[in-house]
Amino acid sequence: MGKELSEMSLEELWELFPIFLVEPNDKWALYYDELEAFLKIILSEYPVERISHIGSTAIAGIWAKDIVDILIEVSKDSDMEKMAGVIERNGFIRMSAGAGRISFNRGYTKDGFAGKVFHLHLRYAGDNDELYFRDYLNEHMQTAKEYETMKLQLWKRFEHNRDAYTDAKAAFVKKWTAEAKRVYAGRY
Repeated sequence: MGKELSEMSLEELWELFPIFLVEPNDKWALYYDELEAFLKIILSEYPVERISHIGSTAIAGIWAKDIVDILIEVSKDSDMEKMAGVIERNGFIRMSAGAGRISFNRGYTKDGFAGKVFHLHLRYAGDNDELYFRDYLNEHMQTAKEYETMKLQLWKRFEHNRDAYTDAKAAFVKKWTAEAKRVYAGRY
C-alpha cells in the first residue's frame, strides 16, 4: 500500500503527476460544462458572480495538460472559507490558500491521475487575468500557436518540475495578459 498524497514530498508528487501535454480534445468543454453545472448546485446558496473555463484547455486548437482549469469568482463580501468547506466536502482537495485565493484539485489519486482531472480556483470577483489571456489567445491564433510551441518545448525539460514549467511560461503569459487587458479594457 503506497503513501497517501499528503505524505508525499513535492518531488514524489511531481514524479507521480508529471507534466504531460495532449492534443486538443472536445471532451474538455464537456468536462467543464459538467463541473460548472455541479458547482452551481453545490454553491447555490453563495454569491457566485461567475464560473469560467480557463487555462489551455479553454484555448481552441492547442495542446494542453489534460487538466480542466475552472475559475469561480465570488463577491468581495463572500465568506470564502465557508465556500471552500462546501467544495472540499464535494470531492476537492485544497492545495493552497492565500489572500483572496484558494486553489483545489480533483482527480489526483495515490496511484496517479484519475480519468477526469480539474484545478479549481476560488477568487474574489475581478481577480481574473486568466480570462483576458484566454480570450486573447482564442482571438489571436498566431499567439496561441506560439504559446503551444513554447509549452511543447518546455514539456520534457520540466516534466517532473511543475513550478519550473510554470515559471518558464510566466513572461509570455504576463506579456500577453497585459496586452489583452489593454485591448479588452473593461471586458470583465
